Amino acid sequence: MSCGHCINSIEGSVDELSEVTTVKVNLDSGTVRVEFNPNEVTVDKIEEKIDDQGYDVQ
Repeated sequence: MSCGHCINSIEGSVDELSEVTTVKVNLDSGTVRVEFNPNEVTVDKIEEKIDDQGYDVQ
């Protein structure tokens, strides 16, 4: 992740999940902070959305 396009791609994709309340990309640390309802969506599903945008999740 290195630019505004990266932020928009990840935040837009993850935000499509209605169970996600907040998603914020931090380019400096290379992290994504996601707040979500764990009773309604899994971490795997969120990671899949990020992966679908071409970014590796570690």
